[in-house]
Amino acid sequence: MSELRKFLFDGLPVRGAIVRLTDAWQEVLRRRASNTTAGAYPAPVQSLLGEMTAAAVLMQSGIQFDGALVLQVFGDGPLKLAVVEVQSDLRVRATASLSGAVENGAALSELINQNGQGRCAITLDPARKQPGQQPYQGVVALSDGEGQGFERMAEVLQHYMRHSEQLDTVLVLAADAQVAAGLLIQRLPVKGEANLAGQASEGEDAAQADTQGQNEDFNRIAHLASTLKREELLTLDIDTVLRRLFWEERVLTFAPLTGEAGPRFACTCSRERVAQMIRGLGQAEAESILAERGDIEVGCEFCGQHYRFDAVDAAQIFAAPGSLPPGSQSVQ
Repeated sequence: MSELRKFLFDGLPVRGAIVRLTDAWQEVLRRRASNTTAGAYPAPVQSLLGEMTAAAVLMQSGIQFDGALVLQVFGDGPLKLAVVEVQSDLRVRATASLSGAVENGAALSELINQNGQGRCAITLDPARKQPGQQPYQGVVALSDGEGQGFERMAEVLQHYMRHSEQLDTVLVLAADAQVAAGLLIQRLPVKGEANLAGQASEGEDAAQADTQGQNEDFNRIAHLASTLKREELLTLDIDTVLRRLFWEERVLTFAPLTGEAGPRFACTCSRERVAQMIRGLGQAEAESILAERGDIEVGCEFCGQHYRFDAVDAAQIFAAPGSLPPGSQSVQ
């Protein structure tokens, strides 16, 4: 079962989280593989999307936000777009769109940043928007300040957190066909109300500790985290990973988040929403599709679920707006 664990380092301005997505990640891949048109993801896309999914869960778990965190990369290359959405209750879904053949072993730059046009966007979309309120979005290039392209998703997100959010961050990510996993280490403020002790700290030592890259405690723990190997992250349980990395530190762990309280696959698509979309097309367009194909079939790009409407279903949609077609059928 997928699991998320948060933890703190006792008395230090450092927090962490580690996630192992098993059933949730396997469901993403299963639904994609069941799509007879698109087929399963190539291995490099599978790995990238899995790393993004683990990272998005970690980032959502570290903020107090009622709404969706959406992580996406887009640019130029055979991978057109990769998107992960994580709700505040840790419901997650993910998808990727391809526009060309993917070579075995293709790195990030080859997948989506061949000409330096790749971008990473993180969007916070509130569940209950105020009038005129727009989602917050931060965008960074898939390259550093000198134009050197990143080859790992962890490097992109560390760059984003340091430059857009002013947070020292270390991420270790890995994914295969069974597991998508990630480790996040982040520096907490030393000064002000948001610090670990909840009390203001003053003086040159506190100022230096709050400067990016200058906190010795964070730097030590970040170095330990960076020694975690891909194979260890994919194969070891969370307790073993934490014990191996931080056996000399005082780590305070919170209760694991699993099941309905933890990360789990869920999609917001439904037959009702598809019926509304068909109604939006208009009756003439719907009848044209029926005349050509015999039925209207719509597939969710996120989860792969297919919804089929025959002539009777379509007639019911336009005869009684807002009602559900009788005897409707959902197919995978």
